[in-house]
Amino acid sequence: MRETTLPSPAFLLQALDVLGTNETVEIPQEGYSAMPRTVTHGPNSLSMASEDYLESIYRIMVDQDAFEKGIRSVDVAEQLEVSKASVNKAITTLKEHGMVEQTRYGRVTLTERGREYGKDVWHRHRTLRIFLTEGLGVDPETADEEACLMEHDLSADTMRRWCEYLEKQGIQTE
Repeated sequence: MRETTLPSPAFLLQALDVLGTNETVEIPQEGYSAMPRTVTHGPNSLSMASEDYLESIYRIMVDQDAFEKGIRSVDVAEQLEVSKASVNKAITTLKEHGMVEQTRYGRVTLTERGREYGKDVWHRHRTLRIFLTEGLGVDPETADEEACLMEHDLSADTMRRWCEYLEKQGIQTE
């Protein structure tokens, strides 16, 4: 893991002071490196794209009550508005990671690990969307898009604390 050089507290205070007067702050780029992606599910975390496919499979299985019989890959393609070839490639990746199984005739089912992982990603998405819409008043379409981006990069501890905070505010996340 690369180390990220952080600005000094004095620099941050100066930046906040300037921001309070509606001025633009230029942050020097030398010495700064991109923040590494948070590993949300341990050393075997999936890529963001794979998590999106897994979440879609989980959501369709919930909607269709299809945990036993599985779902068709075309259902995933329709939900995500992608090609069947893209879904087939993603399913191959998910199979390699032990998240899904696929029958000879194409039905896709989640392994126990895949079901738990998919459930967690979907829970993250819903929690973030609820916070954005109910807590901040973001319109539902924007909240859904932004929740999809954010769900991949928060640690389990942060998500737990966020859920606890929302529940204290009277906002249910389940």
